[in-house]
Amino acid sequence: MRPVLFALLLLPQLAMAEDGKGWAYTGDNGPENWGTLSDAYETCAIGQAQSPIDLSDAEGTSELAMHYAAVPLSIANNGHTLQVGGEQGGGYEEGGIRYDLLQGHFHTPGEHVIGGKSYPMELHLVHRSEAGGLGVIGVFIEAGASKDALNAIIDNAPAKTGDPVVIADATFNAASLLPDEAVIHHYSGSLTTPPCSEDVAWHVFAEPITASAEQIRSLAAIMGENARPLQRVNDRLVVEPAD
Repeated sequence: MRPVLFALLLLPQLAMAEDGKGWAYTGDNGPENWGTLSDAYETCAIGQAQSPIDLSDAEGTSELAMHYAAVPLSIANNGHTLQVGGEQGGGYEEGGIRYDLLQGHFHTPGEHVIGGKSYPMELHLVHRSEAGGLGVIGVFIEAGASKDALNAIIDNAPAKTGDPVVIADATFNAASLLPDEAVIHHYSGSLTTPPCSEDVAWHVFAEPITASAEQIRSLAAIMGENARPLQRVNDRLVVEPAD
């Protein structure tokens, strides 16, 4: 991952509104008011393809060729989420277009739902194509067996906000946080944080992974509740691959 791209992905989540107000998940600067905090955030209020959504009305097909690799773990607390990544971490291909992994981050509770069912946590893996298109892979996390791949993240998660830090002798591999079942809901949506930019290609796994209740609590204790409420589906088609 090129450092410039990593910094660009941080900007929306670290952004301050033009009047000096930062966005938040609660209070006067919470999700219901994001669109009024800055002209740059207007899409949060008026956009017609916003995320997250309920994925219950899935149909059609969606195919991804995923290829990830273990890389040095980079981790940051940006004040809204815990963000992880690493240089040359791989990515996925769709329709002949390659999307390179930029970073992963967590939301608690999970943002998307399926038929009204929600999960205690959701991982978002953010990618970008050479042409600048954004693609996000979403993975639900539910309480169950512990997930070894989360241990290095939890052990090194900073309690205070700051720039990304590379952790010595720790690695990050996005593949280790993907479910075995490859049923994926696909739809066109937006970033779930300001500026809520649309035309994001979403791919959300139907099958969750598990983490121990303690692992989920540890991550949630640092981030707090950081989930945007569900948005209207409107006229969008939600796609699920055939078996």
